[in-house]
Amino acid sequence: MPDSALIETVRDFNRFYTNFLGVLNRAYLDTPFTLTDARVLFEIGSRNGVSASALTRDLQLDAAYLSRILKRFRSEGLIETASDPDDMRSQIINVTARGRDQFQELGRRSNVQIAERFETLAAGAPQNIVTAMTTIRALLEPNAAPPATILRPHRAGDMGWIVQSQAKAYTEEYGWDMRFEGLVADVAGKFLTNFDPAMEYCWIAERAGVNIGSVLIANGGDSIAKLRLLYVDKAARGLGLGKTLVDECIRFAKARQYRQLSLWTNDILHAARGIYVKAGFRLVSEERHRMFGREENGQTWVLDL
Repeated sequence: MPDSALIETVRDFNRFYTNFLGVLNRAYLDTPFTLTDARVLFEIGSRNGVSASALTRDLQLDAAYLSRILKRFRSEGLIETASDPDDMRSQIINVTARGRDQFQELGRRSNVQIAERFETLAAGAPQNIVTAMTTIRALLEPNAAPPATILRPHRAGDMGWIVQSQAKAYTEEYGWDMRFEGLVADVAGKFLTNFDPAMEYCWIAERAGVNIGSVLIANGGDSIAKLRLLYVDKAARGLGLGKTLVDECIRFAKARQYRQLSLWTNDILHAARGIYVKAGFRLVSEERHRMFGREENGQTWVLDL
């Protein structure tokens, strides 16, 4: 049996969070719906046809209670039903045009509510909250499919995250000193200062609103593109994200008609070097250095495009 203090802490958090979301309010998000109503409409609106039995199972609702909600939705013109071709005892439920408008409005109001809460927090706090939420879900529902990873261009604050995350990761994993953070900050700063959107790009990998990877292409002159600051967070390793980011760099460099893609790394970074080798990069030079405290072997790799 878990410690009673732990259980009470969970219960206390549950009380706080239900109040935070306003889930006990009769008018959820200042609409005529309860939270359960909104959740049922969301599930119907986000699926391309769903049966009542599937809703009962997935939402863990009493069948009679769900039936009353669906009857009300039908009378209000929010949903329509058709016979299930696979089970004549069941019906397939879809939202009407009016129901979709209401479904989308609920989503908009929910987004506004969360955004307003986040705007009152210190910088970085929303990301910490989402990370904690992701951790909770992963621990309580280990077999659930992980959130999808998206690649997007950089925006305000991302370069600061790149500097912080890489400095912390390489200091902890490889014992590099603060000069490495200075190098990353210099590269990131120059990229922002001289950014040419026609020839340069930064990819941020994001999952559930949390940054988990990055890479950028900088114009090195003489038709040579430079691949800089490839990084994959520990939480996302083993998923092929590093390869995906490198592939994006190659695709971009070819599309911009660079003749060569160049990068500098250290031979201790085995995973990254493996990606470069498989992508067709070739090693052109090496040099020993102590740029970050410990003696390392720096390497320059190039890919002819």
